[in-house]
Formats: sequence, C-alpha cells, structure tokens
Amino acid sequence: MTTLRTVTTGLRFPEGPIAIDDGTVLVSEIEGAAITRVHPDGTMQPVDCGGGANGAAIGPDGAVYVCNDGGLAFMTEDGIRFPYALAEGNDGGYLQRVDLETESVETVFTHCDDRRIGNLNDIVFDTTGWCYIVDTTNGALYYADPIAGIIRFAEQGLDFPNGMGLSPDGTRLYVSETYAGRILSWDVTAPGVLINKTELYNTNGAHHWDGLAVDGAGNICASNLQHSGVTVISPTGAALARFVTPLLDTFVTNICFGGPAGNTAYICSSGRGILYSIEWPWPGLRLNFAR
Repeated sequence: MTTLRTVTTGLRFPEGPIAIDDGTVLVSEIEGAAITRVHPDGTMQPVDCGGGANGAAIGPDGAVYVCNDGGLAFMTEDGIRFPYALAEGNDGGYLQRVDLETESVETVFTHCDDRRIGNLNDIVFDTTGWCYIVDTTNGALYYADPIAGIIRFAEQGLDFPNGMGLSPDGTRLYVSETYAGRILSWDVTAPGVLINKTELYNTNGAHHWDGLAVDGAGNICASNLQHSGVTVISPTGAALARFVTPLLDTFVTNICFGGPAGNTAYICSSGRGILYSIEWPWPGLRLNFAR
C-alpha cells in the first residue's frame, strides 16, 4: 500500500507490539522470553520475563501487562523460525506485570475460578482500567482488574482464539480464531459484558489468523498467516485491503499504531524476526493508557 521500512531485525519471534510516545516500540519476544524496547535506530533493550512473552498492553498504572504462554519450542524451515509445540516444563500460562523503569517482573494471575490458565495470547484494556485477556488453549476470554487482583470468565467455548481488539468507542470486541479462520465480534453492553456473538468474517479455509488491532476508522487489521501479511476488514465485515510483506513470512503475527501522527503501523514479521513500519492509509488508534 505504501513504502515499508525495516525498523530492526534479529528479534526472537516478536509479538504484541506497543508504540510508545518517545518513538520507541515495545515488542514481546516469545522465544527470547523478554519485553524488548526497540529504538528508532534499531537498537534493542530487552527485559527478561521468562516463559514465552506474548501479547502485551500498557495498564492504567503505566506498567506493561504481558500475556505469557509459558514457553514454546521452536524450529526453522526455509529461513522461517516458528513454534511447533509447548516448551518442556510448560504447565500453563500466566499474566505478568513488568515495570520498565525498574525492570521488575511479577506474576499477577495463574488461575481463574481455581482453573489453571492456559497459553495466554492477547490483552486489551478498556477505559475503566480493567482488561480482556485471551486464553488460547482454554478457548476463553477473561475480564480482569490486574491491579486489584480480580479475574473472571467473560466468554468460553472459543476455537483457538488469538488476537483481540476493541472498537474506537469501546462498544464492540473483536477476536480472531486462528484455525477456524473466523473474526468474531461481540457487543459490549457494560464493562466485561459481552452479548450477540457474531461471525464478522470467515476466510473459508484460505488462511489462518494470528493477532489483530483496530485502527481509528474502526477497521479490524488482522494478521493472516499463509498470506504473509495483514488483511483490513471493515466493521461491517467487508475486506478492504491486504498488505503483504516483501519477504515471505507465514508468521506475520501482529500490528499496532503509533508515530508522531498516530498513523504509523508497526508490524511483526515474527518468523523472520523483523519489525516493519508503514504509513497506514487510515487513521491509527491510540489505545487506552498509552504512554
């Protein structure tokens, strides 16, 4: 769509990008087990988290809340490095709080209703300071206040849910189901209350989804795997555009928005260890509690 720029290379399966107002971008490296600050010149500063750091978001206290999947085993084919199984010793996921200033890391949740949390994948905060969390292997969404230490189920019975985002006005929640190829939406009628689950879009087997973000126009920008890029879907379920990376990567995993004008998209080409940036043709969306 426009010229793509390589911000940095050599990342260890980057996920969960977060654009920071100082021009840096945070990425969670699953294989690297770290939250890594990427500077505009490509230099990197990792904070070790252990396990497998996945999706992440800034919370109302300014800390980074990290969906840890517990760690994954990796292999390489045709220059693309990707996870293929749980790492040895992975007995479940957990939510972490990372203080970027002190580099302290603490575990916030390991269970919900006495049930062990599975491999966590994505997180988004609403305006109340509570957050929705995706549990991929348990097929669940949680609604939680990580500062108060409260967590409950918001939805269950999903088919390998992966990415997640809220509409700009917070009244709809979107989730991608990886292998089913579906983008689902719910109406948010009150904090943590989801009704009217709807299939917004289905690839009909053409490819699988990974993470997603919602832009300022309300479009769902979902990472597609076999097609090595990002598909842009309108709030009414129409496919508007498709971006493809210049270097084939069947593990393009996630996208976020930032930059001086707010419309720079940062895209994780995880299998190649590359963070790209591109000027987005729609407005970006500043997330709640961005810093």
